[in-house]
Amino acid sequence: MNDRVAATGTDPGFGDATLRKVAWRLVPFLGVLYFFAFLDRVNVGFAALTMNADLGLSAAAFGLGAGIFFIGYIAFEVPSNVMLERFGARVWIARIMISWGVLSAAMALVQGPNSFYAVRFLLGIAEAGFFPGIIYYLTCWFPEARRARIIALFMIALPLSSVIGAPISMALLGMDAGTLHGWQWMFLIEALPTIALGIMVLLVLPDRPADARWLTGAEKNWLADLLARERNHPSSHRSTTLRHIFVKPEIWRLGLVYFCMLIGLYGFGFWLPQIIQSLGQRSSLEVGLMTMVPYSCACIALVLWGRHSDSTQERPLHVAGALLLAAVALATGAWVEQPGIQFAALCITAVGIYSGLPCFWAMASRGLQGVAAAGAIALINSLGNFGGFLGPAAIGFTKERSGGYAASFLFIAACLAIGAVLAVYGRTRGSQPEPTVEARAFKSTG
Repeated sequence: MNDRVAATGTDPGFGDATLRKVAWRLVPFLGVLYFFAFLDRVNVGFAALTMNADLGLSAAAFGLGAGIFFIGYIAFEVPSNVMLERFGARVWIARIMISWGVLSAAMALVQGPNSFYAVRFLLGIAEAGFFPGIIYYLTCWFPEARRARIIALFMIALPLSSVIGAPISMALLGMDAGTLHGWQWMFLIEALPTIALGIMVLLVLPDRPADARWLTGAEKNWLADLLARERNHPSSHRSTTLRHIFVKPEIWRLGLVYFCMLIGLYGFGFWLPQIIQSLGQRSSLEVGLMTMVPYSCACIALVLWGRHSDSTQERPLHVAGALLLAAVALATGAWVEQPGIQFAALCITAVGIYSGLPCFWAMASRGLQGVAAAGAIALINSLGNFGGFLGPAAIGFTKERSGGYAASFLFIAACLAIGAVLAVYGRTRGSQPEPTVEARAFKSTG
């Protein structure tokens, strides 16, 4: 069959083969970038096991410092994503990675609470725009009907960074050598791959399908035609300007859903090593190995739930169901006192929190294009990341006053339940557009 016939869609297998090719070329590399992005963001949770004592940080001070990252991050999210859309993903993502790698290494130089707060704040500014930039980038390559599974494959790096990063971070934590403590070596060593990968982005990442030398002309034409038809479909939101995005109630509702999700994600992620340590006297290595278990469960569930969402083309219920599962698990962990049940509750919590993320972004990115897509995704991410500040800070505040984690668990569970209600509210209000013709076709072929 010639390229012209294939590119017009006459061959039903041509599109699937093209999307698989794009996925294999882009998603593993982007996943590696995200792996180190999240590792450099949350390794402070592992460092806290010894760093807090060295720097004289209280639980409240650590929670504030862990969360203050998001103040700088939030402030620069939308401008960063607009710049990415203007200058291209290759240059802008490389800039983001190199700058945050340098600042992540600078965490080894903090001397007390004030310098801890300052470097965390600057780290947030440096990393602003990375995650929403990648989500926007994926919308430029994949149709809506495939996005949940693609975003899930990309976001598997999120829990995987803790599965692999936990034992590595805990091993580095015990590496006192020279004049540096183990936590300082951990920050330095884990920052180096980020800088190297930032340089690689400049060399290998194409800005858009037309720039991909590994796609044939027919494949480029087919993909461009598919995405153009989807953008022009009547069911699309058709938001095209930043002004329209900022006055659109649906964007703010999605931001509130994500806010509730990230209270759970970061409250859970930053404090999990210390929570596990509180379940019994264990060595740092044992804590690291136990931390792998909830995230391993999340890796599997995240991919399966994303695929199921694509197969049904349903998003809000997949988000709400995942959040409610996590909320029930956390509430159970707050009420029982048996360490085994509490640990099982932590595993189920991880499954619920992480499984909802790909479905959420597939829902949030629907019907957006151009600078409006970049701005909307960044705005939603910015609103959500207020939860990244509130979650860790709230746990530190309540633990210092109550001496335990039960009250924090109940608070996070309530936030997750509210997020579930808001996600379903969008469905009941009919704000989710009908699947496009392309979406229905992809659904029928699996």
